[in-house]
Parts: sequence; C-alpha cells; structure tokens
Amino acid sequence: MSHPGWPATIELDEIRLRPIRYADARAWREVRMRNRSWLLPWDATVPPGVGDRPASFRELVALLRRNGRNGAGLPFALDVEGRFAGQVTVNNVVRGSAQMASIGYWIDQAWAGRGVMPRAVAVVVDHCFFEVGLHRIEIAIRPENSNSLRVVEKLGLGEVGFAPRYLHIDGQWRDHRIFAVTREEAPAGLLPRVRNLSGG
Repeated sequence: MSHPGWPATIELDEIRLRPIRYADARAWREVRMRNRSWLLPWDATVPPGVGDRPASFRELVALLRRNGRNGAGLPFALDVEGRFAGQVTVNNVVRGSAQMASIGYWIDQAWAGRGVMPRAVAVVVDHCFFEVGLHRIEIAIRPENSNSLRVVEKLGLGEVGFAPRYLHIDGQWRDHRIFAVTREEAPAGLLPRVRNLSGG
C-alpha cells in the first residue's frame, strides 16, 4: 500500500532525504556513538511500565517503515554530501478534519551550524504540504535546546504554545515549546525562507 507523498526522495544542494533503510545500520550506529553526548539530552525515551523502545536498529527501521506504509509517518534518513548524517521524521500524521503532523529531527554535530537542518526541515515541510496534502505541521522543542530553537527561528515558525511535561525525553517528562506552520502561512512553502542558508 502506498500513501500520498511516500515513499519519497528529496534532493537539495548537498542534502538528500530518502527513506531510512536496514542498510543504514553501520552508518547510523557510527554517527550515534560518535554523537552520544550531543544527542542524549534530546532523545525520546519511553516511560516505565508502558513498553520499550525498539531494542535494535533493525526493530527501529521496521517500526518506521511500518509507519510509512500505513500513512502514520514519513521516516527520512538525511544524507549530506553522500554520507548518512541524521534523520528527519514526520510523526503522528492525523487525517480527517485535522490534516496535521509533527516533525522531529537530529543531525551529526559535524554538520551543525551549517544551515543543513533548517533546509532539510523546510523541504520536508514543503513536501508535507504540497505532496502529502497536510495542512499544519508542528515542532515541539525543549526550552533548553538552543540548537533546535535556532532551526525554527531560521524557518520563521511561530510559537503557538507551551506544553508542561509534554514528552518523555532523556528519562523524564519534559516541558516543550510548540511551534507550528500552516499552508496559509507559507503559501510558497518554507524553502524560499532558507534557500541560500549556509550556516550562521
């Protein structure tokens, strides 16, 4: 079964977004291990007593691929200059009267501050609007996560709320700031806002 806009591959300059695959295992582990201290404070966790996170990369990919097949998500791997560098995942796709989803992302610290993630998120949001047919995209960010806050700042996303103890992150329920954009707010998409971004 296929769903609007998935599977998909999106290319922009040195960036390539494509479905995550089992063959990414070695590169994924290398990047995650090398960036462990950089990523750990922002990693989603599962509260005690409600199940476990996937125990292996293979289980993670199986879950993400299942979400892609059933229309619940769009699990993109992020390649930069031909090498695996992170993920941009569209989660919690809601159809019906909502037509919305949320986006989460992470990147190898080696590429941080170079404008990669704002451009990657921009093209994924545009894909969600113009190919998947969604109306609203949300991004939830911990107030302490200055790097991720800079991404939404560069994208020009408006802050729409504050959610106490919103998501289980790094072993605790954490407060989040909520940012969102609708198609009406970005009729030409987000890419024009960051098209020439190269860091800073």
